Amino acid sequence: MRSSGRTVVIGGGAAGIAAARTLHDAGREVLLIEAADRLGGRACSVTLPTGHVVDHGCGWLHSAKRNPWTAIAERAGFTVDRRSPNWQVQWNDLGFPSEEKRASGEAYARFEEAAMAALDGPDRPLSDFVDRDDPWTPMIDAISGYANGASLAEVSLQDWAAYENAATDENWAVVEGYGTVVSHHAAGLAIRTGVTAMRVNHGGRTVRIETSHGTIEADHVIIAVPTTVLAGEKLTFDPPLPDKHAAAAALPLGIADKVFLSVEGALPWPAHAHLTGNPHSACTASHRLSPFGWPIVESFFGGPCAEMLEEDGAAAAFAIDELVALLGSDWRSRFTPLDATRWRHVPLIGGSYSHAKIGHAGARGTLAESVDDRLFFAGEACSREDFSTAHGAFETGVKAANSILARR
Repeated sequence: MRSSGRTVVIGGGAAGIAAARTLHDAGREVLLIEAADRLGGRACSVTLPTGHVVDHGCGWLHSAKRNPWTAIAERAGFTVDRRSPNWQVQWNDLGFPSEEKRASGEAYARFEEAAMAALDGPDRPLSDFVDRDDPWTPMIDAISGYANGASLAEVSLQDWAAYENAATDENWAVVEGYGTVVSHHAAGLAIRTGVTAMRVNHGGRTVRIETSHGTIEADHVIIAVPTTVLAGEKLTFDPPLPDKHAAAAALPLGIADKVFLSVEGALPWPAHAHLTGNPHSACTASHRLSPFGWPIVESFFGGPCAEMLEEDGAAAAFAIDELVALLGSDWRSRFTPLDATRWRHVPLIGGSYSHAKIGHAGARGTLAESVDDRLFFAGEACSREDFSTAHGAFETGVKAANSILARR
């Protein structure tokens, strides 16, 4: 099977779509192949039984003012909601009174100050910068689970700081779903879903991609797959590229999962209200109450807590228990589980977003380097500062495409 273009993009997530879109709009022939039966990768919008569209994967336009997906969404006619996610606000102070909230914030500020002060030294785990006797350390570990998909002990200081120093405070949402925006950006592209790339032979004049549906030939290839695919050698290279596999292994995917609950009856809170389930535990959910005013709750789990709750139904039961503990026992009958994610078990993804192992922040640069001006790499893990985000993925996809355009 020959490609319909001279560039083949492997992977139909945010990075692959951005790369293919850039080449297509520049008049180049490009084919995008995706192993799944849908586009978007870890950007995945679904419709609940209630009819509401929610995001299984990325759901926030992080650093929204400079996030290219913001403008893309608005140009396409989607609705960007600029209201605050209220992560720092506990609705009605339930279980987290203002004085405790203030103490928790001060503890996080101490942690952040200590971590940033150590940047000139060797790389270290973030756990080195918390006081294990501080009562708010579990909350800081919970935040690491949400932000990094991993515990403080697993996250590189240098990697974390690169993201923190670049991020801004605008976190906006798309009513129709972030995943909807990402997949819509692929409209009009040459795409083949259900095609799994298994081997890239780049030893001859033409690059040959062995797939589940035959061999595709191309002059250039952009590889935009999760690090789990490369680290697990589900996609291999001939000649081998051991540095790529090693870099991917140094950038594992953490885990962040969501549970969606419907809420029966009148709601006492406004749209986009927020509750932290248990601020004294490292295993607790961040509960988003009534996104866009809808009668649902989106409960977010990260890191080791999400790993512990992967058994079917466990995360939903945990979320309901936390909410009932805050709202009262009469609320139990008002919650109905609608949906839950298990990103660790999604084929050819196997996680949520990347973090660098201790001492391996430089692996992002290694992963992103092109090979012989014919193989290019993209994806959130290739971004030095905006990793773990759809806009980081977008920018690496555009960069890979522009590299090809520059080699005309």
